[in-house]
Amino acid sequence: MSLIEEVNKRRTFAIISHPDAGKTTLTEKLLLYGGAIHLAGSVKARKTAKHAVSDWMEIEKQRGISVTSSVLQFDYEGRRINILDTPGHQDFSEDTYRTLMAADSAVMLIDVAKGVEEQTKKLFKVCRERGIPIFTFINKIDRFGRNPFDLMDEIETVLGIHAYPMNWPLGVNGSYEGIYDRTTSSIELFAKDTNHGQRKLSSTKGSAADPAFKELLSEEVHRSLIDDIELLDAAGDEFSMEKIKNGTLTPMFFGSAMTNFGVKPFLEKFLELAPQPQPRQAKERTVEPTDEQFTSFIFKIQANMNPQHHDRIVFMRICSGTFEKGMTVTHRQSGKQLRLLQPQQFLATERTMVEDAWPGDIIGVFDSSSLGVGDTLYAGKKQVTFADFPTFPAELFARIRAKDSLKRKQFLKGMTQLAQEGAVQIYENPGSLESYIVGAVGQLQFEVLEHRLLHEYGVTLEMNRLSYTVAKWIYSETRKYTDLKNIDSAMIVKDHKQRTVLLIANEWQAGWIRERNPDFLFCSTPDELPPSEKL
Repeated sequence: MSLIEEVNKRRTFAIISHPDAGKTTLTEKLLLYGGAIHLAGSVKARKTAKHAVSDWMEIEKQRGISVTSSVLQFDYEGRRINILDTPGHQDFSEDTYRTLMAADSAVMLIDVAKGVEEQTKKLFKVCRERGIPIFTFINKIDRFGRNPFDLMDEIETVLGIHAYPMNWPLGVNGSYEGIYDRTTSSIELFAKDTNHGQRKLSSTKGSAADPAFKELLSEEVHRSLIDDIELLDAAGDEFSMEKIKNGTLTPMFFGSAMTNFGVKPFLEKFLELAPQPQPRQAKERTVEPTDEQFTSFIFKIQANMNPQHHDRIVFMRICSGTFEKGMTVTHRQSGKQLRLLQPQQFLATERTMVEDAWPGDIIGVFDSSSLGVGDTLYAGKKQVTFADFPTFPAELFARIRAKDSLKRKQFLKGMTQLAQEGAVQIYENPGSLESYIVGAVGQLQFEVLEHRLLHEYGVTLEMNRLSYTVAKWIYSETRKYTDLKNIDSAMIVKDHKQRTVLLIANEWQAGWIRERNPDFLFCSTPDELPPSEKL
């Protein structure tokens, strides 16, 4: 196939939601219908010891939640699908944000009973800022929930985006029987789920005008469908691909990921409407996916996907050109030439060696420690620099050290690798060689850090929480950080790039210190530093 044909067949998207909306379950079911797996394992199925394919960490299996993004790739009806499954928990917002940078569209999952929840608002905002198309899947309609019209109204009111239902649920709230497809005026009735969603759900399809469906549906359900569709056609938004592409209209679907109700119709229509790989803005120019030059950026690093080998996999999104196994590329940040050996594509931890890959694809390569999140890799002499990712300010801080001093080497290695992943923010305390200061967005990050250091590096932590809630990167053209006045109980530390950071009790104290040090610039993230200091 030509480069243009390869680009056109690819769909790369992320799935976002509030915790417990069913995101990982939907991911699993898309794999089931895509033929990538033959038996779905629900994260709820503790008794059968089955877990979702995308939840591969031991702590994920224990808790039934996603704490890291995962990459899943498969082929379906002539298309190459790249799914980026993100952690829904707000404590891992930074990982989710980085993953969204690699996606061309997003599927927003909403619980039919709970509607638009807080984390959904935050993730939607990120998608809106990036201008990527958003598709909505109303999940768990096998349970009693909100009226579909009320959910439409809430999406439009709370998120500020218009919704166009592609299909509509048939039946009584909490006991829906099927869906009506607005684009084909057809009805699909689903069989009752008897295998707990592990296998595909059988269904009966046909024209809504077929008298047989009027007999299968009760008079009440049939009349309700006619009334609802008339109302949608008369008062609802018009379908517009242009508005979908610019993120002002979201196609809306109904179903249940747990029972597979409506999953296949959603998958097929989504792949029809979702965009192919899109242009990427670099500092030098706009990079079109059909450009011949190979370009990519790193959005994720994962250590110990294979605990026996303590490997370190760098995940990159290909933006343009053709990737070939063994090719030599330039690492933009260091200027060094690298040979990309043993490239792999993934179904969570299951790996397949690849000879080539194309724009939109996600590939992983082994790396010792030279590459970082946000770095650019390109082939040829024409320089390309994709923008670095923004940093989320930490709000929780702790001092950690290894309980066993004989484990210091493993402790240092583990902390270095997990910091490079972005699992936590790490700071060096100039007064101590035995401990680190770590910053986190939420408490769960500390728990994951503690779990992974123990199970992946054999290190038991001693962790002492600190009273700081604010970190400020400081800079001055004329003064040294030792010239800071009235910093009182604040702590001076260094980040992983040896930039000076001040840890402060609260924003009020930060303002007080700022007023007494007018020669210094106080930044909430390193992104706000002068360009020369960001390196």
